[in-house]
Amino acid sequence: MTISATKSMLSLAALVAMLAALAAAPAAALSPRVWVAYYGVDSATCGAITAPCLTLQRAHDNVVPGGDISVLTPMEFGNAAINTLTISKSVNVTNDGVGEAAIVGSTGILVFAGVGDVVSVRGFVMDGQGGLTSSGIEIHKASAVHIQNCVARNFEGFPNGWGIFVGPANGTNMQVFVSDTLVYNNGTATGTGGIVIQPIGTNNTARVVLDRVRLENNVVGLRLDGTQATASGTHVIIRDSVVSGNAVDGILALTTAGKAPAFIVVDRTSVVDNAGTGIHADGPRATMVLNDNVISRNGTGISALNGGQLISFGNNKNFNNIGPEGAPTGFFSPM
Repeated sequence: MTISATKSMLSLAALVAMLAALAAAPAAALSPRVWVAYYGVDSATCGAITAPCLTLQRAHDNVVPGGDISVLTPMEFGNAAINTLTISKSVNVTNDGVGEAAIVGSTGILVFAGVGDVVSVRGFVMDGQGGLTSSGIEIHKASAVHIQNCVARNFEGFPNGWGIFVGPANGTNMQVFVSDTLVYNNGTATGTGGIVIQPIGTNNTARVVLDRVRLENNVVGLRLDGTQATASGTHVIIRDSVVSGNAVDGILALTTAGKAPAFIVVDRTSVVDNAGTGIHADGPRATMVLNDNVISRNGTGISALNGGQLISFGNNKNFNNIGPEGAPTGFFSPM
């Protein structure tokens, strides 16, 4: 009995020592590049090209800040209950031509990173499938976000529904760059639609460049909303783009007295076939500068209300709208 008890105590001591050693073992090192594939398996160490992760979130958690998440095979991500990917650090998330990488039936990608963080998302199709979903990409905090060669469609969840939503918060001065991207069939109600840029609170600024973007068949195509913020508000350039077939306005800049400005340059862009106003400035700090655009077959061509400003370079083609063509409130002299 004494020998047996002694052996048991030694075995228990050995087990305690082994558990302590495991607890003290360092966590798996983060990798500079993490791969995902449809046959992947999530774990704390997944991500090598020979052992990819299954989900974008696991890949994000396994990659170093500033690292790369790469798609290895065509695949479909999606979870109707949670964000498919919440980004909290600098990272590049890329599908570079392996086939369709789709984020389906979910709330897509949420960016809530840190000051100085830079995020890139390239080559994804985000499809809300018309269900109770919020947005394809929702951006609240980062230094800069780059969206390239993506599709955001069918985000129609009430009361939200945005293809891309930019809502800087918590004292964020953010830059967002969107290029070669199609945003269509998004929104359910006023204030929703293709791309909505809406700073919230104080000291939040969104500086946005939209280049070769198509905003089609949404509730509103592009909405700049300064009514929920103070300080610098929104500063946007849209160029070489198409805004067409939207159920309300094509491009809307909206402010109210005492709130943040909504400023946009519309450059070499076709604004056509929108049921409301093609280009609409509403509010005392809503300012739109128009250069070399085509504005046609809209309910109204252009409109400035409640102190809004439409400043033209005098080279826009505003014609053949269903209702009034409208007129600019001022002109820039050619340089």
